[in-house]
Amino acid sequence: MPLAIRPATAPLGLVSWAAARGDALRARLTRHGAVLLRGFADVSAETFEELIAHVCGDPLDYVERSSPRHAVHRNVYTSTDHPPEEPIYLHNEQSYNLSWPRYICFCCLQPARSGGATPLADCRRVHDRISEPVRDRFAELGYVYARAFGNGFGLSWQEAFQTQDPLEVKRYCEANDIAYEWTGEGRLRTRQKRPAVARHPLTGEPVWFNHITFFHVSTLGQELSSRLIDSVGMDGLPNNTYYGDGRHIEPEVMNELRAAYDAERIEFPWKQGDVLLLDNMLTAHGRSPYQPPRQIIVGMAAPERTAP
Repeated sequence: MPLAIRPATAPLGLVSWAAARGDALRARLTRHGAVLLRGFADVSAETFEELIAHVCGDPLDYVERSSPRHAVHRNVYTSTDHPPEEPIYLHNEQSYNLSWPRYICFCCLQPARSGGATPLADCRRVHDRISEPVRDRFAELGYVYARAFGNGFGLSWQEAFQTQDPLEVKRYCEANDIAYEWTGEGRLRTRQKRPAVARHPLTGEPVWFNHITFFHVSTLGQELSSRLIDSVGMDGLPNNTYYGDGRHIEPEVMNELRAAYDAERIEFPWKQGDVLLLDNMLTAHGRSPYQPPRQIIVGMAAPERTAP
């Protein structure tokens, strides 16, 4: 992983080649979890959007945001506007939502001067690496994702929910099984309980599909997490995760989860014009620090939904 596909001779047009092979590409995604298309011609934000539509489905809007992004072309976005010197830990796109994209696709318009890889991990193998008692505990309890907005850290609620209207936030939360509480002027706390393990809709394979590790404060590292807790307290953290019954997750369990991801982590250097297709349920992705400039764009498709 990823399965790399390259033209055998002269470069082929990206969209025309992929559009004729949508079924085959989706089958390879279901098997391998990730497909890298390299060496194709006519790669741009516009043709990338066409490719997504032909192979994966109509590109989706980015809702209930947790990462800063901006639109490049309609529903094609920057992969993230997170500071380049900071890593982004492995995760499955929007697994904390009731509705998430089955597919997430990346396109390299400009590789970084150095660094900037998009690491991957097979979530079937991550699942199997986690000890059975820990897996069973999360399978039974699920997990809680807690957010606090308005403390000056993380996204504002206006950016996360893409509205200036608190009533729109209320409607969204109630429709998406999110508990919410306004704690002061411009301050909002939310909590949402979600499953930790999913089964792939086509293969039935169990996958470790959640944001437990990504959003847990300890993944920031001891120094930064301690400073953040000292500044805003546990209830004021912009992001944190708990067991589904609200209990804190033990440090040794978090260390085990990170070790499972790290053992399965792979990465490759981007080349200009690369397109990376991921089955979002089978493959976690992240980002390594880099030296700018770098332009990786992203699109998502094929919404899946779990029952509240």
